[in-house]
Amino acid sequence: MGELTEKIREKKREWEKECLEPWLSKCEREVKNFETLSGIEISNVYDPFDIEHLDFLRDIGYPGEFPFTRGVYPTMYRGRLWTMRLFSGFGTAEDTNRRWKMLLEEGETGLSTAFDFPTLMGLDSDDPLADGEVGKCGVAIDTLKDFEILFDGIPLNKVSTSFTINPPAGIILAMYTAIGDMQKVPRDKVRGTIQNDMFKEFHAQNTIVLPPEPSLKIIVDIFEWGIKNVPKFNLISISGYHIREAGSTAVQELAFTIADGMAYVEAAMERGIDIDKLAPQLSFFFNAHNDFFEEIAKFRASRRMWAKIMKDYGAKDPRSWWMKFHVQTAGCSLTAQQPLNNIVRVTIQALAAVLGGCQSLHTNSFDEAWALPSEEAVRVALRTQQLIAYESGVANVVDPLGGSYYVEWLTDKIERLAWKYIERIREMGNGSMVKGVLKGIENGFFVREISDSAARYQREIEEGSRIIVGVNKFRIEEDLKIPLLKVDPEVQRRQIERLRRVKKERDNKVLKENLEWIRSCCENNENVMPAVFEAVKSYASVGEIMGTFKQVYGTYRKPIII
Repeated sequence: MGELTEKIREKKREWEKECLEPWLSKCEREVKNFETLSGIEISNVYDPFDIEHLDFLRDIGYPGEFPFTRGVYPTMYRGRLWTMRLFSGFGTAEDTNRRWKMLLEEGETGLSTAFDFPTLMGLDSDDPLADGEVGKCGVAIDTLKDFEILFDGIPLNKVSTSFTINPPAGIILAMYTAIGDMQKVPRDKVRGTIQNDMFKEFHAQNTIVLPPEPSLKIIVDIFEWGIKNVPKFNLISISGYHIREAGSTAVQELAFTIADGMAYVEAAMERGIDIDKLAPQLSFFFNAHNDFFEEIAKFRASRRMWAKIMKDYGAKDPRSWWMKFHVQTAGCSLTAQQPLNNIVRVTIQALAAVLGGCQSLHTNSFDEAWALPSEEAVRVALRTQQLIAYESGVANVVDPLGGSYYVEWLTDKIERLAWKYIERIREMGNGSMVKGVLKGIENGFFVREISDSAARYQREIEEGSRIIVGVNKFRIEEDLKIPLLKVDPEVQRRQIERLRRVKKERDNKVLKENLEWIRSCCENNENVMPAVFEAVKSYASVGEIMGTFKQVYGTYRKPIII
């Protein structure tokens, strides 16, 4: 081996002098300063010496075995394809139910729910602050009655459903569980995911209602209740997606997401929750951006890091070491100019997610820079996944890029850079990730880091050093004629009418008792979820339950970060 190594070193020196150097003067592109979107400088070519510090068994290994760099399942897509989801929701529950049924008929294998902004913020459709926003960016949900309509004709034992919801996440989980009970689906057959990740809201997305500490308390309440009541349901989707959409680098997305995940686990353990019972109900959510190999390396590094972390936390069950994650292609990369180019962008991003080993995938529609996706656009987005799955051949081999000198080097590089951020956050908390993340929210650490990266990226576009096809290069004069989905203005009126009817017909005495129960749980630091579940079944509205939380915990006002 030593003799072979020396021969390779000698050959590399010969190649650099006799082959590479004479060629450099002929290159049209500047070849000295290439870097990834995260600013990682990359070499001209990679060889065995770039990964000689890696140990195959320790750092790479085989799929289905620690450290899971190559995938959490030994067969990956050879055994089962990823779940194909399209982020769907608009108008009323009836509108979204029709779109879901259309997508299921077209081959979608999992549902993904977009809520309108009032629902995301825990407001009812008749709240003055909801005026003009009802049903616009997702489906309007006020009470369990809306969920009954939303899942009409959709058996919960046949499909898993993802809910992109945060402050009211526990309410939505209670509604979904209640629908399962109505359909007589055993609780251990109810499958899906609530996002329920408030930390990233404080970092990036900003759908914030309660302050950080009570938000975390309710998240742990959901963990405690969900483990006992819906053991196959993912009780959180620890999300880097929105951190990336706000302008972070891939390294920051990975580091901040894992730091948040560590904080949630530590908070649960402090409550006395068994880590091996909680871990299988944790999931993650990442962005797939334009830098193809950086995204693949990020996904591979994420699994390796999480496996090490969970083992260090004392998890014994190998399934507790798995990082299961959903990926969505990068909405922030879509352009209003030449929108059909977005089909190509999404294809490249989706391919990176698959080669990176995701368990679930959402592909954005080409018209989303303009409006909610039309049926034609959402069908193309689904077909993109199906073409990758059934025609490209990439699903036939587990981790086909494993062993690539560049991919293994980049996986290792991204991991090492992410660890530096994590240690920095831990130091802010004097050894506690919970305190470190809370401190980073309080002092603006996360916001500043993300904002600096976003500003740098935008500056590169404006200066022309980063090319966005159709935006700052290869532009054309366009007369765009895209059939856009428009939400009927009548949606708000119909939704408010239904809410008023529900409030009139329900047993308001029982409702009042349940809301008082929620208030008592908040005031006495008890788990709120049993009370929330009963309130939901008595047709309490999202706004009424969130309003009770706000009366006890107050609301959060984000500080100005300079």
